[in-house]
Amino acid sequence: MKKQYVLVHGGCHGAWCWYKVKPMLEHSGHHVTVVDLMASGVNMTKVEEIQTLEDYAKPLLEVLESFGSEDKVILVAHSMGGISAAFAADMFPRTISVAVFVTSFMPDTTNPPSYVFEKDFELAKMLMRVAPALTSNLTGEKCLTEEGYGSVTRVYIVCGQDKGISEEYQRWMIENFPVKEVMEIEDADHMPMFSKPQELCDRLLKIADKYA
Repeated sequence: MKKQYVLVHGGCHGAWCWYKVKPMLEHSGHHVTVVDLMASGVNMTKVEEIQTLEDYAKPLLEVLESFGSEDKVILVAHSMGGISAAFAADMFPRTISVAVFVTSFMPDTTNPPSYVFEKDFELAKMLMRVAPALTSNLTGEKCLTEEGYGSVTRVYIVCGQDKGISEEYQRWMIENFPVKEVMEIEDADHMPMFSKPQELCDRLLKIADKYA
């Protein structure tokens, strides 16, 4: 049975970063949509025009809004893309069969979205340098809701060799906001779509079979 994937990139990347994984999923018979968030990839919006998280996530929100009331998608987010994916899940919980966080920031429903990276001061400083379009606009964002984002099934894929978001930090986020299932790619770095595309694809297919 064909499933619909929506893939969300991380900070400083674009839809292009899924160029290995997208055809693998399609070869397995599924539909795949990749998204350029605002001021990312081929999206020509100027960073200065982005004022809120909703602004930044607008292309993703438009994609999810385009699906019919009976359509269900597997929402996959990498790295900083997890913040946008969680925000989108809060707005379209009935459209998402499962949200997959791939070595990704995963906010909870009791703290503002920025909480998950502000816990690590050095990481927060680094993100302010590489992804100011998102991080500078997270301060003051309202908490995501239990009725929206909190109601969506979540799976986390831990990458054991990630030097950007360490395995310890990934597991702290999982402990902070428990998920339905934790999968692992032990020897994957922060960019599993480049370094371990087949292993990542295999896990995404298993998630689709089980939750979508």
